[in-house]
Order: sequence, then C-alpha cells, then structure tokens
Amino acid sequence: MGCLISQLASKFAFFPPSPATYAVKKCNGGKLSAVSTAGSTPLPIGGDCNGSPSPSLDVLLLDTKRGNKIVAFYLRNPCARLTVLYSHGNAADLGQLFDLFVQLKANLRVNLMGYDYSGYGASTGKPSESNTYADIEAVYECLQTDYGVSQEDLILYGQSVGSGPTLHLAAKLPRLRGVVLHSAILSGLRVVCRVKFTFCCDIYKNEKKIRKVKCPVLVIHGTEDSVVNWFHGNGLWKMAKDPYEPLWVKGGGHCNLELYPDYIRHLCKFIQEMENITTATRLRKIRQNLHLNKKSKSCNKIAIKTCCRIKCCRIKFRRPKFPECLKPSCTKCCCRPKCPEWQCRCPKWQCRGPESPCKCMECRCKCLECWRPGCLKCLC
Repeated sequence: MGCLISQLASKFAFFPPSPATYAVKKCNGGKLSAVSTAGSTPLPIGGDCNGSPSPSLDVLLLDTKRGNKIVAFYLRNPCARLTVLYSHGNAADLGQLFDLFVQLKANLRVNLMGYDYSGYGASTGKPSESNTYADIEAVYECLQTDYGVSQEDLILYGQSVGSGPTLHLAAKLPRLRGVVLHSAILSGLRVVCRVKFTFCCDIYKNEKKIRKVKCPVLVIHGTEDSVVNWFHGNGLWKMAKDPYEPLWVKGGGHCNLELYPDYIRHLCKFIQEMENITTATRLRKIRQNLHLNKKSKSCNKIAIKTCCRIKCCRIKFRRPKFPECLKPSCTKCCCRPKCPEWQCRCPKWQCRGPESPCKCMECRCKCLECWRPGCLKCLC
C-alpha cells in the first residue's frame, strides 16, 4: 500500500518540460551532440555536427540499473581542481540549464556534470523517486570510470527536487568533498503541508538522510520562496553534521536565486574553501568530532556521579554513612568511601589518608590491624 501511495505521490511531484528543449544526435564520428529545439530553428549546444565538436562539452548517454537511458552533459574546465555533480530542479531540463552550467563552470573554476532524470529531456523512462536514485548513481559511476573523479574531489549540488538524489548519494559517500543544497526540501509531503512526522508514503526523506552526510553542507534558500518555504532549508542546515555558513537570500524566490550577486559570491567562497581543505585538515576535523563525542560521554558519566552524590537516582543508590558502608546496595562507598573510619591507623603503615598512600607493599601485607571490614583501602 505504501508503494502505491508513493507512486501516486511521484506523479504529482514531477513536472518535466513537454516537449523537451533539446534533442540528441549522432555526429559523423559517432560522437553525440545536443541540439536546442526551444526556438524556431534548431541550434547546436556547445558545437555542431558539421564542424568540429566543442572539446569542452561531452554529451553522454548512460544506462541505469533500472533499464533507462539518461542524457548527461560533462563540461570540462582545464583550470579545475574539483568536479560538481548538478541535480536540477523539477520543471527544467539540460537544454534550459546549459547557459547556467557554462557560467558556473567559468566562475567556480570546476568541471561540471549535469544530467536529466528518467523521463526528462531526451532521457527515457518515467520520473519517480527510485529512478532518480538510479540516475545519479549511474552518473557517479561514469565520473569514476570514464573521468577518474574520486569522491574526495567531488561536490554534489542539488536544487529543489534534486536535493533528494543528492542527499541519497551523499549519505553513501563518507569521503565526499562537499554538498550544496539549493532551495532544498525536507521531504515531498512537507512541501504540501507542514507536518512534523515522517510517513511511509512520503518521498525524498531528506531530514533522515542529511544526518548521515559527513562532509560540509552549504544551504542556499530564498526568504520569499513560495514553492518551498524557507523553513525547509533552515531545518536541513540545523540537522547537518558539518554545516557551512548558509546563504539566506533576502527577497529571493524559488527559481531566481542565480540572479542575486550574493549567490555566486558565496558559492565561490565555498568552492575555494573546499579546494583548500587537505586530507590532514579533514582528519583533524574527524579527530575533533571524536574528541567531542568522548567529552560528551565523560560529561554524562560525571552527571550520573553527581546525581548519585546529591540525591537518589533511578537505580536508587544512596549515599553511604558509616557504619553502613559495606551494605551491598551501597556502591558509592565501594568506589570511593568518605567515612571518617576509613583511614587506617596502624603505626606500621605510613598511610594517613587517601592523599598520601603507602607505597610499601610489605608494610601493608604485615599489618594485621588494618585488615578490618571497615578499611577498604587495605582490602584493595
């Protein structure tokens, strides 16, 4: 029943442009090229079949594990150190986003891979949540095998619905360089109604997956977004393990954040910092997180001891008082007795209290007076 409801939700969640704004054709050399069909006359995208194709654009046709063929654009930048995998929004395809890809490639100095979901553009199949997961996995596998891009040099970028497959893949890659969430959603159902619970029929449960992302996460959201409310981005930013300084675009809507100067400025700053992060820096961050976790655990232990010292806790330990120190229910006395009769008074033993313990084991063993039930120091 949950799967059927999820399929119905997918039908209302995806709105691919119809007809597609581009078409894929084969050149004479067998290389693929894309032609824009948005205008009255077809125009080549990034090159043409009659002349020499553009060396900075690769048009790819990838097979997914669900049997679909999806189209991907790989834009190459010779000065790039990192690669961005871009998952676009709902009502768009690669033909509409090509100009934006060119600007991002040049301004951010990155290689950029964009792709169309199943049922979008020239990709085959039908759009659904599970298909988008298979789509981004196929694109990531292509980046690894064909272009040699490792997860350490990869930044995932998810816009709107694209935040779903982005966080799905990011949760599986522990050594990812970074994640950008642009007008992202907490879940599909939360876009329609502001609920506080996660239902089985919900799609793109990003509020759960972002807790598994270990790399820095940049959240970009418009304060006047009427499609996906600002509380989606704010909620994801608060749930991230390693949140980066967010960008709340004042007056920004859902589809116009690229027009604001702060958008590209903040994004460039994030990319530059991700480039400067070395392996040693990342390991230092991991160690700091582990140290904080250990510190929090030790604080919990101290809090439990304090609870036992001040008043009765859940296990009903009670503060010992002599001569009731050796009762089985008294664990405080066994750990650290404080009764006045605890100190040994044998003249042969040099101990005058817990601050100056005797280091002579022979003296301890020969002293018979110290072996009395009230003296736990001797027993230890």
